[in-house]
Amino acid sequence: MTPWNLLALPPLPEELLRGLLAPLGDRVDVRVPASRHRAALLDALPEAEIVLGDWSGLLALDAAAVAAAPRLAFVQQPSVGVDGHDSAALAAAGVPLANTAGVSAVAVSEWCVAAALSLTRRLGAADAAVRAGEWPQQGLQPRELHGQNVGIVGYGPIGAACASLFRAFGCQVSYWTRTPREDPGYTDLPTLLDSSDVVVVVIALSDETRGLVDPGRLKQGALLVNAARGGVVDQRALAAALASGHLAGAALDVFETEPLPGGDPLRELPRVLLSPHVAGVTPEATGRLLGAVMENLTAALDGREVANVLNGVSPMICRRFSDSPSA
Repeated sequence: MTPWNLLALPPLPEELLRGLLAPLGDRVDVRVPASRHRAALLDALPEAEIVLGDWSGLLALDAAAVAAAPRLAFVQQPSVGVDGHDSAALAAAGVPLANTAGVSAVAVSEWCVAAALSLTRRLGAADAAVRAGEWPQQGLQPRELHGQNVGIVGYGPIGAACASLFRAFGCQVSYWTRTPREDPGYTDLPTLLDSSDVVVVVIALSDETRGLVDPGRLKQGALLVNAARGGVVDQRALAAALASGHLAGAALDVFETEPLPGGDPLRELPRVLLSPHVAGVTPEATGRLLGAVMENLTAALDGREVANVLNGVSPMICRRFSDSPSA
């Protein structure tokens, strides 16, 4: 059997990538681009049959990259988000695009609850005050999370995990997702934004959801927690809503530009918790991610259906050319 050409794009040292993929044995020929530049990606794509994607988004597959990969049969993204790839171009080419849905649900939902607790109990301000020699027992005015109305934007595995945890804290939880549901917890997006004390954003970024959440639509004094993608929330409007006092605070793990640029107004605003896109980065979540990636790659090589295909293409992976024998 001729080995499959597997192009590995994650931003890891080549030796580490080869070690992680070693269990696939001689069934794959692992290659990496000559450099982490678009030109090197395009040079490597003509022979690629399987692409293991780049979670940083730097080496994403746009329409031109898809066109440069005539042998491509499968793209496995080692993350939940796939917003860097042109899923429509991949679908048009008959190439399944899969993610690792659910692997970070526990980690991200825990971060969202921790962030909401930090904002409501004003933990950051309390820590800073004590370090400065102050003792503001009456000035901080923290709130309890218990009893708050929590609205969750997005209801995949992460949204469902968030709902479970917030309910355990005694919160009243509602949610919105793009597919309406016959469920007492489901509500339309305007109602959710108007009525929630805490809005938690965990929906995938797409053309449909870019700029979906307008912070100005949230109720006066609400808190915003964003663990989705920076582009889902209008970041300029968020800074304005925080500066004006319309919002009481925000916790952000994601930003329109990452790392967050120097001089961004979010760096200077009070009652804002900033986090470097690590909500889903735990050893436990990483282990689940590696397991999901290896299971899907093995399934592709075995001729079994792969899981979590997002772009409507058949989950059965077939090699593209007769001179590349089937696995």
